Amino acid sequence: MREALERSRVNGFLKTEGKKIVNAAGEEITLVGWGLGNWLLCEGYMWLAGHNNRLFDRPRTIEWILRDVTGSAYSKHFWKSFRERYVSHADIARMGSLGYNSVRIPFNWRILMDDEPDIISFKEEGFALLDRCIDWCEEEKLYAFLDMHGAPGGQTGINIDDSYDNLPRLFIDEDYWKKAIALWQEIARRYRDRWIVGGYDLLNEPIRTVLYEYQNIDRFVPNLITFYEEVIKAIRDVDKNHILSLEGHHWSIDTTVFYKKYDDNMVIHFHRYGCPPDINALSEFLTVRDNLDSPLWLGETGENNNEWYAAFYPLAFELGIGVNMWPWKKMECTNSPYSIKKPEKWEQLIAYTQGGKKPSRTEAITLLDEYLEHIALERCTENSAVTSAVFRNAPCTLRGSDFDQLPGNGLSFKSNHSEPCLYGYQRGSGMAIRLEEGKTPLEETQWDRWAIYTVVLSCGDYASYTFYDIKEGTGLILNNSVEEPASMTVTVSLDGSAPSSFEFNVRPEDKKIALPVSICKKITYTIAVKEGIITIKSLELFYKE
Repeated sequence: MREALERSRVNGFLKTEGKKIVNAAGEEITLVGWGLGNWLLCEGYMWLAGHNNRLFDRPRTIEWILRDVTGSAYSKHFWKSFRERYVSHADIARMGSLGYNSVRIPFNWRILMDDEPDIISFKEEGFALLDRCIDWCEEEKLYAFLDMHGAPGGQTGINIDDSYDNLPRLFIDEDYWKKAIALWQEIARRYRDRWIVGGYDLLNEPIRTVLYEYQNIDRFVPNLITFYEEVIKAIRDVDKNHILSLEGHHWSIDTTVFYKKYDDNMVIHFHRYGCPPDINALSEFLTVRDNLDSPLWLGETGENNNEWYAAFYPLAFELGIGVNMWPWKKMECTNSPYSIKKPEKWEQLIAYTQGGKKPSRTEAITLLDEYLEHIALERCTENSAVTSAVFRNAPCTLRGSDFDQLPGNGLSFKSNHSEPCLYGYQRGSGMAIRLEEGKTPLEETQWDRWAIYTVVLSCGDYASYTFYDIKEGTGLILNNSVEEPASMTVTVSLDGSAPSSFEFNVRPEDKKIALPVSICKKITYTIAVKEGIITIKSLELFYKE
């Protein structure tokens, strides 16, 4: 199935064929790429403003603050330069060279339309930004998915949709509804003949969950269904070529709206953050896929650590689920492919948004000019281990608890103990999941908390682990522990050929064991315990120095 990830399959209009997405040649393609977050719709946390900074958390507040500290003339210059530099041809080319085959382009409606009541008019300078990026995608062979991340009036009811009062006014005010329909029809009209446009993501994360400080807005779910029906008709009146991507409510994890198939050429789009990276996090969506006979697209995910990526995304690929991660780059990070260096004295600007002293105009312009310099790809720091984790090739670390979940119990893993689920991880597998020594469940309460588990294998138990694209000079270390001497058999399968077996006697001091590695596209290690009890902590795939 790894062939479906290759960029060679970027070829002509995409369409759905049952549970698959296929290209113009009828070949199945599994989407893999990143979202261009913060480019055409800014989020304050990517500017290191924190997650609850309500004076600097969405485009309209960020725009207001920058105008307030620099003046109208500079802020106009800043945003023009920002749009020009944050995403360039170099970004798209680099995605392609790393092996990605698609990109999701989130946009705010105010980039493409005039924000005037009861007037529908479009901004050519905004469409020029899209056109340019789409052209780069065609040159570099990556499908571009257009994502209405901020709909007119807002569709989510929180900062990520640029709403002004944390209500999804798309579903309340008729003018915003008409604008959204008109904007999608205009997008469809402009791009109906562009095959490199993979599809249209109609609404990002509509109708947030119940938040205690805001209104309960679940009453708008029927309106969401009606919107999908009306906007799809408007799009299909001018464009019958492109895939339509539909998301459920509550951060795109609720499947209620998928009680029917809205279009013959649609994908079921969902998001997953902070979940255990096992098959249970996908099971509800797999059921919907079967019910509607439509493909799945994990259209937004990420913001975690590399062990989580290495566990979750190859599992999705194996299930035929495309993955688009978030975001391509942001300030001072290790979990996106690129990190933007924080400007000197950046805290002066952020402190002002949190009730501190207002920086002078000169101070603000100086640090914002520095930021504009830093956002260009060539000035960013590459986090190469992120992409290695996504594709599960060297260098990457796979937790012992993240054994191959397919083809399933009795084939890729087996426990003789029917272990109860203690931590909500690998639920139903029967495998003995344990905390790593010295760790507690409360130690990590953020989205990366799943990287603290191990698996315990007793006599007769086994677990398989698969890596990909093994090159010359690659090594593999098995990190384990035993209290008493034990023995195990490690079976190695290369590219589906006949396996080879190796015997190991493990003593308490043998905490790191080098396993045999060969050049291949796919290598699977099955670790079976013959005597004693062995705790598998992790497997580290690396390049030898």
